[in-house]
Amino acid sequence: MSYFLFVDDSGHDHRDSPYEVLAGVCIHDRSLWNFVCDLQSAEIEFFGRRVSRESGELKGRRLLKRKTFRLASQRPPIDPPDRTRLALGCLQRGDSDESGTKQGAVTRAELTALAQAKISFVERVLKLCSQYGCKALASIVDRDAPRPHGDFLRKDYAYLFERFFYFLDDQADRPLGLVVFDELERSQCHVLIDQMARYFRETAKGRARSAQVIPEPFFVHSELTTAIQVADILAYLLVWGARIGGMDRPARQELSDLANLACRLRHRSYREGHQIWSFSYIEDLRPREEKREADTP
Repeated sequence: MSYFLFVDDSGHDHRDSPYEVLAGVCIHDRSLWNFVCDLQSAEIEFFGRRVSRESGELKGRRLLKRKTFRLASQRPPIDPPDRTRLALGCLQRGDSDESGTKQGAVTRAELTALAQAKISFVERVLKLCSQYGCKALASIVDRDAPRPHGDFLRKDYAYLFERFFYFLDDQADRPLGLVVFDELERSQCHVLIDQMARYFRETAKGRARSAQVIPEPFFVHSELTTAIQVADILAYLLVWGARIGGMDRPARQELSDLANLACRLRHRSYREGHQIWSFSYIEDLRPREEKREADTP
């Protein structure tokens, strides 16, 4: 028995994101394939085809940008069969033929239908996560949080692995956990692998947690891995829509309903009488020693 933790991030480009989020979707190995099949069926139900295969991966910023909500509100909700037909027409008109020519002008109705389909699809994704018992884990970092200087596993990663361990430890059969990341540039992958190895080998907490969390991660292409795309949607919602204790930057109100669904996927653990949620907000990424040195006159 084992659980997979599929991890992606959002806001790390330091453009206009209020937070950096490292988010993971945790699912039992026995449920993974059925979950993936239902997600792929949902693509066809809402868009008329597999968007992730033909038009690029289903990323949060593509599905849930402000323009999507503006277009979706152009007219009342469209009946699902008509919405799918129009959304597919919009996608097909965006396709190019062999000469590179687009397939005609997109209509207002098609744009509206596609936007409404995107929002409804994300809602279905989150409900499928709940249906399959998925748990959401996240480390949320303020964009202005002080950064560490040393070559060690960053606090947001360590907190994510801690929450993953707590979830695994809470299960009656004490399953193993495997971590799957969206592939980074190769040198970055090596850096993360080395930092994880040192954390799980050389720190007391890391050694204890390696009993259930496999220390070496897997790296996959997000456009080929459905569950990584779910983690990307979760990360985007947490950056722009969800607000937990300590997060005081403005949120996009149109995302509130979806963000609430995402927050319902959190896991709650108890350690030494304290309640610990699987979302952690981090104001300072520096270790205690580095903070003390910086604060010393």
